[in-house]
Parts: sequence; C-alpha cells; structure tokens
Amino acid sequence: MNVVIQRVSKASVTVEGEQISKIDQGLLILLGITDEDTNDDIIWLTKKIANLRIFDDENGVMNLSLTDIDGEAIVVSQFTLLASTKKGNRPSYIKAARPEKAIPAYKEFIKQFEILLNKKVGTGIFGADMKVELLNDGPVTIIIDTKNKQ
Repeated sequence: MNVVIQRVSKASVTVEGEQISKIDQGLLILLGITDEDTNDDIIWLTKKIANLRIFDDENGVMNLSLTDIDGEAIVVSQFTLLASTKKGNRPSYIKAARPEKAIPAYKEFIKQFEILLNKKVGTGIFGADMKVELLNDGPVTIIIDTKNKQ
C-alpha cells in the first residue's frame, strides 16, 4: 500500500456535483492498493497514520497525533499512486490491484481506521471521478509505502 497523507485545515470530496465528505482539521489520506497488500499491511498502516505525531502542540512543535487532537479524516482510493513511469511518457498502473481485490481492502482500511479513531471516517467513492479539495496545513505531506517500512 502506498499513501499520501496531507495534514489539512479542511478537505472535501465531491462526486457529480454532490459533496459526499467534508472535514475540518485532520488528515486527507490518498490510498493506493496493490495485489500484494495484506491485512497485516492494513493494520500496520492504519496504526502508523493514526499515531503519526504531525500536529502542533501548545509550543508549536509537531508532537501530537490525529488521535491526540481528536481530528477527522477522509480516505480516498487512488490507484494512480502506483503509477510506473519507467518507460515512455504514459504511466503504467500494472501494480494497482484490480477492483475485486482493491475494494475489499479499501473498505477494511476504512473500518480499521474508524476503530482506531473511534469515529466515522469520510471517504470517496471507489472508481468515481472525484473532485478533492483541501487546504494543506503547513504544508505537511507524508508518503508511506508498506513495502518499505522505514
């Protein structure tokens, strides 16, 4: 799994002119799923994201996690995170999981994240043409690949 995590002051997802998710302070999480991803990847990654200390404490130091600040989150499936640009100018998405694997993994990721946060998590719609708006706070943007746990 690959994720791009963005600390936001606000974010929203709109599909066909209808806003389906909206948050204030929290995280916008763009999630790419591969065929190799397992439930262990989901558990590790959701815990890692929920506990990342990337929010400012009272001294302006990034020392608080999403759970510490009782922040909100939106998770958007984004297969383009797995693009390979090695050959030519047209990206290849061969590493991205097919919907029959990706949809259950996406749903499980959301379920596990909601358990950790003890609240509902906003989502996109898998496979839809989505308009994602955000006000990146910082900016703070972090990339994590579960196959490269450093």
